[in-house]
Order: sequence, then structure tokens, then C-alpha cells
Amino acid sequence: MHELFNQALSIFLGFFAIMNPVANTAVFVGLAGEEQQEEQKRIAGKALLISFGIVFAFAVLGKTIFHLFGITLPALRLTGGILVFIIGYQMLHGESAKLHKSREGNDADISVSPLAVPILAGPGTIATAMNYAAAGGWLAITTTIVMFALLCGLTFLCFVFGQRLVNIIGVSGLRIVTRLMGLILAVIGTQMFIEGAAGAVAILGK
Repeated sequence: MHELFNQALSIFLGFFAIMNPVANTAVFVGLAGEEQQEEQKRIAGKALLISFGIVFAFAVLGKTIFHLFGITLPALRLTGGILVFIIGYQMLHGESAKLHKSREGNDADISVSPLAVPILAGPGTIATAMNYAAAGGWLAITTTIVMFALLCGLTFLCFVFGQRLVNIIGVSGLRIVTRLMGLILAVIGTQMFIEGAAGAVAILGK
């Protein structure tokens, strides 16, 4: 039970770092801050449902995708580690805004793009979900999905009360949070890469 709790906490913190709900709240406010409260809730809810659906699909079908394309777990961890490290490195240098594309035109549904993809369920989030889910059986998959669902709920609250949160934390506070999350992401990416390299060496050594 203690091991399961530690695993669940590790997964939650990994998702928290890469989704960075506090910093993304500022992005949400910038995109939907002029909308009415009910419309903001609709946009936030739709974006998070789409994000959850994407992560759910990759968490459940991860191993099937591996077999279909002949992908090994070490390959995923190596690639995912590099990808997560790059995102963390950008956040450490205050460049995360480059990942957030503004909507093009008033008719664009911002809940789909850029909120759901690539801000919430970007390549780093997908790679992280597949890495955690592929590490074990159905218990690992279920734990990954539940932890991501909890984070989606937390992110929804952050978005709904976004303007208040931004006012309380301030611009400097958001920068500090973003850089801290960037450091954590860089470490997670490095760990994923190390595990992938070790797995690749073990496969080649057989």
C-alpha cells in the first residue's frame, strides 16, 4: 500500500509539473478572460475533457501502440525523456510562452486549440502518461488515469478562479512557479532518459 501511494504521488507530481496548472491559468485568463463566467467554465470543462480523453487513450492503448509500430519501452523513455527535458529547460529560461500559440481569428474554438492541444495534452504530457502506464499492468494504467483525472479537476478549479489566482500570485509569482516546475520537469526528463538508456543497454546485451 505504501509503495502504491508513493507511485501515485510520483505520477501526480510528474503530471503537475508538466501541465503546470498555476502557470497555465495565466494563459487561460489571457485567452478567455473577457468571456462571461459561464462561458469560461464551458471552455475550461471542454478543454480538460478533451485532454483527459487523449491521455486516457494513450495510457490504455500505449502497449498496443508499441506492438503496432514495433516500439520498445526504452525507446519511449529515451525520446520522452529528451522531450520532457527540453520543455523543462525552456520553462527554466522563461520560454514556455513559445509553446502557447494564440488563437487565430474569433471563430476558433480555444478549448480545442491551443488549450487542450498543445497546452494541456501536449507531447510531453502524452509521453509522460505512456511512460507511467507502460511501466506495469492494469494497476499502473489505472493509477495513471486516476492521478491525471485528479489533476484535471484541480486545473478546472484554477481556471474557473483564474483571475483571482493571477491577482494573488502576481507576475513574479507565476515566473517563480514556472521556473520551479521547469526544474522538476528537467529532472524527470533526465530520470526517464537514464531508465531508457539502462533498458536499451539491457536489450542490446541479450
